[in-house]
Amino acid sequence: MRKRFSLSCNCVLGVLKKRVPVSLLSFFYFFNAFGQTTNISGIVNTYHQVIEIIPAKACVRVTNTGALNVNTKVLIVQMKGASVNTANNSSFGDTTSLNNAGNYETGTICYIIGDSVFLFHTLLNNYTPATGKVQLVQFAEYYSADVTDTIKAAPWNNTTGTGGVIALFCIQDLTLNKPVYADSGGYRGGGFVLSSGSCFNSPLDATGYIYNGASTGPQNGAYKGEGVADLTTAQSGGRGAPANGGGGGNNHNNSGGGGANLNSGGRGGGNSSTAGCTSILKGEAGKALGNWGGQKIFMGGGGGAGHSNGGIYTKGGGNGGGIIFIWADNLIGNGQLITAGGGRGGQSQSDGAGGGGAGGTIIMHVTNYTGSAAIQANGGDGGSSEDAGNVARCFGGGGGGAGGAIYFTGATPSATITVNGGAAGVETGRDASCAAAQPAIAGSNGQAFSSYIFSRSTDPAGYCKFLLPVQLIYFNAALQQQRVLLQWKILNPELARHFIIEKLNRNNEWSPVDTINATERVEQYRFADPLLFSGNNQYRLRIIEKSSRFFFSPVKNIFFNPDQNLFLFYPNPAGNKITVRGSFSRKTLLIITDITGKIVLQKEIINNTEVSLSSLPPGVYLLRANETTRKLIIR
Repeated sequence: MRKRFSLSCNCVLGVLKKRVPVSLLSFFYFFNAFGQTTNISGIVNTYHQVIEIIPAKACVRVTNTGALNVNTKVLIVQMKGASVNTANNSSFGDTTSLNNAGNYETGTICYIIGDSVFLFHTLLNNYTPATGKVQLVQFAEYYSADVTDTIKAAPWNNTTGTGGVIALFCIQDLTLNKPVYADSGGYRGGGFVLSSGSCFNSPLDATGYIYNGASTGPQNGAYKGEGVADLTTAQSGGRGAPANGGGGGNNHNNSGGGGANLNSGGRGGGNSSTAGCTSILKGEAGKALGNWGGQKIFMGGGGGAGHSNGGIYTKGGGNGGGIIFIWADNLIGNGQLITAGGGRGGQSQSDGAGGGGAGGTIIMHVTNYTGSAAIQANGGDGGSSEDAGNVARCFGGGGGGAGGAIYFTGATPSATITVNGGAAGVETGRDASCAAAQPAIAGSNGQAFSSYIFSRSTDPAGYCKFLLPVQLIYFNAALQQQRVLLQWKILNPELARHFIIEKLNRNNEWSPVDTINATERVEQYRFADPLLFSGNNQYRLRIIEKSSRFFFSPVKNIFFNPDQNLFLFYPNPAGNKITVRGSFSRKTLLIITDITGKIVLQKEIINNTEVSLSSLPPGVYLLRANETTRKLIIR
């Protein structure tokens, strides 16, 4: 579907226009079987390291374009690049500027030449690929999809700046039979390193906020959790928290702090020993980032590692949660999870424990929710600390990770939604001769938002603005309470000017019934016609683009008999059965279809008939009898 040339973003406009294939005018190619349902599992996205962005050309250069396809949606997101205070004091890790870290937007690929990816729309945000680890994630796109085994993100790779993200797009249904799972897919927790046994008490104890985490003779500061700011080797360890990453516990056997997202993590527990090494130098909590009005999104910060010289458990801080973006008309949850939770901090015995990772970020651009789902971005619990009754030697647990962020583009659905902060790690087996306990702190709860507008440009880019067509996803007609309800959905609404509803009159001519203006970002429209003919009523849409091009929808026919009694059914939403009531003059065929029009059940009915739905999974259906169609929801 595409051609390759040894050119880059520096190519001239004339060359690009000349090379654009005619097949771009068809948008249906990107579904392997349009109108069909695809079984999906595992890692479904592709990830591409961005090396340069040319905003004037809406062009993104990547290291590998091998799996990218024209006309597919992509997510561009800058993973890092924040500036933090690097002073060796309690202000270490305070964010002085997020710069472009967390900037993101969606786009659609117009063309691919060499290592250059051109987008249909101009870029909204600034990005710094050279220092900020920018990635382009290709959405996994389907007409409808069934999740038959767990959907996962590719692991986050700090070297390439890629991974940790799940992005799904379905024109119709996304059905969950297994989870969508980005737990521990975000920023890495501080790694475990075994320190030598030596330590010093005041005035030589390790009171600093930054150390080289790899130095083990002794390790004065355990590794910090990862966040939106990259650190030098000399800053990699110690109790100071780097932006949303948790601080590592200091020598001796202090625990790590929890990671953060929009809200702060919990501070790690401390040393309360009365013999041996007694310094209380807890890992600091990851710092809240704030979402800048929803313009920025983040993975969860990693928890800091606990300081350890025993090494009975070789676990560090918990990883943060990843990012999930779901774009679908219908989500059929079936009680499954959509989760971007932080990982639990490593447990310890007579050592410092790891802090929990923070919850990640979930964006839900979904029109209808059925069959309850649990949507969560919870913080990971801090690791527990077992003192094992060692005389006069006691150590607190790891700090809890903060809860993450969940964004709903509509109203908050009636699903199970949680953004709980992780619990503080528990200290057990304390000896009575220890000093007052130095407990860990739980992570803060995260946030859930409704009526969210995600970041995407609607301004056509100069190179591709004449190529992207409006796409009609469906045009449906149904008789409801003696009127015809017309409903349609389009992609690329920003390129539509208006819709003309046309009806075949008695002279067998198409005449306009009404005109509806298109609205940017609005994909679904409806119109009700109360003026019906007895007999056939035929409708079509004339879709006018801003470029003045236009095209017609398929024709829809509704037969109307004003003397025919309409039928009722209940309950709706329904469980395993419904009751259909009406005054039918003879046996009538009741037909139930899914929203693609496929017949899933049919039954002859008379005036009052009970219809079993036990063979149908939860979802949205259309129920039709005597040319009357009604919407049925099965939970």
